[in-house]
Amino acid sequence: MNFDIRPAFTEDLETIVEFNMELALESESLHLDPRKVRRGVEKPLADPSLGRYYVAHRGDEILGQIQVTVEWSDWNDAEYWWIQNVYVVPSARRQGIYRALHNYVMNLAERAGACRLQLYVDAKNAAAQAVYKKLNMVQSDYLIFEQMEEQTEKPGKRSSTKPGNQTPS
Repeated sequence: MNFDIRPAFTEDLETIVEFNMELALESESLHLDPRKVRRGVEKPLADPSLGRYYVAHRGDEILGQIQVTVEWSDWNDAEYWWIQNVYVVPSARRQGIYRALHNYVMNLAERAGACRLQLYVDAKNAAAQAVYKKLNMVQSDYLIFEQMEEQTEKPGKRSSTKPGNQTPS
């Protein structure tokens, strides 16, 4: 499959919102508030310091996306690049799109001097974990702890305020 990768533009807003909604539903069975997701996507598109989206596309058709956010590590005097909001449209999966997006971001991270490329994935998402392992990513010794903005479900259950997880293909 022929496709290119580029930074996302503000004109991609609707597609990215749609992809993030699908990602939450598919990976975690979450129904997100579309207005909140829209605001959440608009902000990094307007201010790249909040995160950067990259899209795989063929012509005008967007086939997949990846978002990167940056965390400063004082221990390493360098940035950690976090991969987030990975999504590939179902009809384009298993055609190398996520691998290409991942490698694109990895090359950008290396050129920027980042010391680590990392992501979080739902513990039950075995398919995504297998993809990451094929890309030579290894499971960290760290666990993620969080406090939710609002607890909309029973303790121990995720609410719709959790950031999107990855479902690559």
